[in-house]
Amino acid sequence: MAAAAPDAPRTAAIEVKSIDYVPLDERGGKPSSLFSLWFMSNANLTTLATGMVGVAMGADFVTSVLAVLLGAAVGTVFTAFHSAQGPQLGLPQMIQSRAQFGYRGVVVMCLVVIASIVGFNIFNQILAADVVRMITTVDAPVLWYSVITALALALAIFGYHWIHRAQQWLTWVFLATFGLFSVLSIFFLPMMPERFWSGSINWPAFLVQFGAASAYALGWAPYVSDYSRYLPPQTSPAKALFHTYSGVFVGASWLMILGAFVASLFADVDPIIAVQQAADDIFPGFGLILLVAALPALITVITVNIYAAALEVITSLDSLRGVRATRRLRIVSCTVVALAGFLGAALSSGAFLDSFGSFLVVLLYVLVPWTSVNLVDYYLVRRGTYAVAQIFEPRGIYGSWGWRGLTAYAAGIVAMVPFASTVWYTGPVAELMGGIDIALFAGLLVSGGVYLLLGRSLDLRAERALAAEESARTGIRAVSFSGR
Repeated sequence: MAAAAPDAPRTAAIEVKSIDYVPLDERGGKPSSLFSLWFMSNANLTTLATGMVGVAMGADFVTSVLAVLLGAAVGTVFTAFHSAQGPQLGLPQMIQSRAQFGYRGVVVMCLVVIASIVGFNIFNQILAADVVRMITTVDAPVLWYSVITALALALAIFGYHWIHRAQQWLTWVFLATFGLFSVLSIFFLPMMPERFWSGSINWPAFLVQFGAASAYALGWAPYVSDYSRYLPPQTSPAKALFHTYSGVFVGASWLMILGAFVASLFADVDPIIAVQQAADDIFPGFGLILLVAALPALITVITVNIYAAALEVITSLDSLRGVRATRRLRIVSCTVVALAGFLGAALSSGAFLDSFGSFLVVLLYVLVPWTSVNLVDYYLVRRGTYAVAQIFEPRGIYGSWGWRGLTAYAAGIVAMVPFASTVWYTGPVAELMGGIDIALFAGLLVSGGVYLLLGRSLDLRAERALAAEESARTGIRAVSFSGR
């Protein structure tokens, strides 16, 4: 087997790989590339809108900042630990989840992830179209949805390496424009004292903002290793984790705090209008400059989501009936996902912040048990040792339906119900606690604990022996977290 190249492949061709294993001779790049990818994936107006949720519920700026920092810190932990799996396994995230949920059982998780990604893209499309409308003064949302979808889809089709490059370029543009805006805001946009700090914490608003920030950061977890799987297996897991964590946390917390800031200045104002008004108050025309700079970031985050969701679609198809993971199939899958986001945006209605806040709550509930099961399996049960070729075998050692993973996932969902607090339902424990929502922690502990207990019945010695035999026969590297 050829050694991995020191740098990422530099080709203008459309990416061929999708859910298949990335061979060592196609690996390359440095973990530092993960910072710009995840920084720009979070440094956009959708993230900014997420930071306005607490203020919309009556929180002051200080309360919102505390909730954002704590929420982003918690949610990003899980996302970053998933990122370290990509270089070791050379696989997309949800394909690897067959080891926990089974060859066909993983479809359940894939459908949840596809729905969440399409949901994010609907909101991203709405914001991006509003930005274009304000720049051009042409009120034609369906036209703008079409243009935005086409641009995002084109980049998603070219694939992994072009997405990384685009995010690297845009990082500098964003730092120059929104960095300047953030610094000048401190000196030129004074806030009323009561909006800055009211003297007490509005706990319901704090917890909603905390949950929104956690869910937003955690929302990347089901596909974060999709964007690290081309890195060489010699990549330090600690470095992959650090660059992913710092990229997500810095991008998410910065923009959410900025969102809380402009929301505190302009109450009950649309996110884009609030940003434009704040920038224009610094100097006329600055708002338009910011909107122009923000548009590419919204388009590329739609791309990041399209690319990942296409892999989930292919994983589902392969799990149900078996398909060849060709370039054509990836292009078709990307197109289907892009059209779903386009139609969702075109048919949507209602207040943006209300809908987006509710969406993030649901996202947190459905993703928390999955991330707990996946991380417990990787770091505590199998400790990174997988028979990679068996993941692609319908009758392989991981089975058709992974009853351990599915049981643990269901247990986590059930455990969260009494602690949940939403606009539709409040659990009995949450009611006793005055509406405080700690479902996140209940789901993490129960799903992870149940899987750790059930995982004791796995024949790990036989799995490791098969992984070593497979590596010797096929050249697919047997990896082991425990050996690092």
